[in-house]
Amino acid sequence: MKPVLYLRIASILTLIHSILHTIGGVFGRPPSGQAAMIAASMRYRFEVFGVMRSYADFYRGMGLGITVALTMDAAILWLLASLAKSDSARLRPIMAVFLIGYLALALNSYTFFFSGPVVAELVIVFCLGAAIVAARHADEREEPSPQSGLKAAQL
Repeated sequence: MKPVLYLRIASILTLIHSILHTIGGVFGRPPSGQAAMIAASMRYRFEVFGVMRSYADFYRGMGLGITVALTMDAAILWLLASLAKSDSARLRPIMAVFLIGYLALALNSYTFFFSGPVVAELVIVFCLGAAIVAARHADEREEPSPQSGLKAAQL
């Protein structure tokens, strides 16, 4: 298969991950038995750089920050897929950065969260790895153009 398809799948999975993170992680509610305890600890306000904030403010702000980052990743992966139609070999280092990043996210999710995000992130890692391999094979299949031979001879 071509790297374009793997990158499109990774993009869609990343967008789904972003949406579910926002619904469950940012705007989700804790179970009712724990809600009172969590609410009490999250309401405590303190001054940070001249502004009064609570742990709930930081929690919601960082959660929304992750939503923004995941949505940007989805858009970038979609754009990379478009670029991969004509020049997938040159995109391999960028795909590798995303692969390492999502592997780190999976490890973070495994350590601090639960299996849902871990599975999603590992599937994204698989798609990125497959896109890298497919891009390498696409590069090997391309025949050198007369200009590339001339450039190589000049070097």
